[in-house]
Amino acid sequence: MEPTIDPATGRALPADAIQRILHIARAVHVYNIPPLSSTRGHTAVNWTDDPKRHIFTCRARIIETSIPAPFVDSATSPTSASSNAADKVKVDVVLEDASTGQLFAAAPYTSRSVVEPAIDSSRFFALRVTDPSGSRKAMLGIGFEERSEAFDFSIALQEAQKALGIYSSSTAETAERTGGGPKHAASSKPVKEEGKKDYSLKDGETITVNLSGTNFGRRAARVNSVNEDQKPTSLSSFALPPPPPPPAPAAARGGFSNSFLPPPPTAQEVRAQKRLSAQQLGFDDGKFGEFA
Repeated sequence: MEPTIDPATGRALPADAIQRILHIARAVHVYNIPPLSSTRGHTAVNWTDDPKRHIFTCRARIIETSIPAPFVDSATSPTSASSNAADKVKVDVVLEDASTGQLFAAAPYTSRSVVEPAIDSSRFFALRVTDPSGSRKAMLGIGFEERSEAFDFSIALQEAQKALGIYSSSTAETAERTGGGPKHAASSKPVKEEGKKDYSLKDGETITVNLSGTNFGRRAARVNSVNEDQKPTSLSSFALPPPPPPPAPAAARGGFSNSFLPPPPTAQEVRAQKRLSAQQLGFDDGKFGEFA
């Protein structure tokens, strides 16, 4: 049985080491990207415009390696029982030849900055690779042909972050609220429960309330006065004066006994009044009747 090889260093791992493939992509394009010139991030269009920057097409894998910690029996060595550490877990993003499987470059995934998404496309990423000794680092661009492959790659990285305990600011806050996260162990100290305080009155105790500075009495007096003013008055104050006496009869005033007015003139009387003679109007007919 061949020993398990560390994909980042090429060295053999312990026999009880366990490796798990989180993601595999068959066709990934590798680019030689220029240095980062903006704080916004990497731009994929600067890689794809120049065909000379395309290195080759490879296979990409995300490999999780778990190395169990050495076990010490507490019965035989009680002083060393507390030195048992948790299993060591590491994740590597490796670029390999698709046909031969030969390693081209490896990127130990120790932080979120190892794989940075491009700001202008969801299919491209900037990958920070290291040599087997870990002394030299370089940035390479990788691109997927389909968005679904890039999405699966991002999901696998999120699974790696959970396994490694790498938390972003939002993820860390969520983990702390739900009881997880790296700060949970330090913050989970037992809290001393405080005894319940008894605020009930004991035998013989009384409560005195001083209302001298309040306006309750004055307010009540004002309300009473307002209520007195708003009481309905009797209807006798709103009685109308008596009507005036009827007029005295005409005989008592020395006038006509008949108080009716004379009837209006008839139509004939009106026409006769209109046909007045010239003499009645002040004209003379003349001596010989020449003005008749």
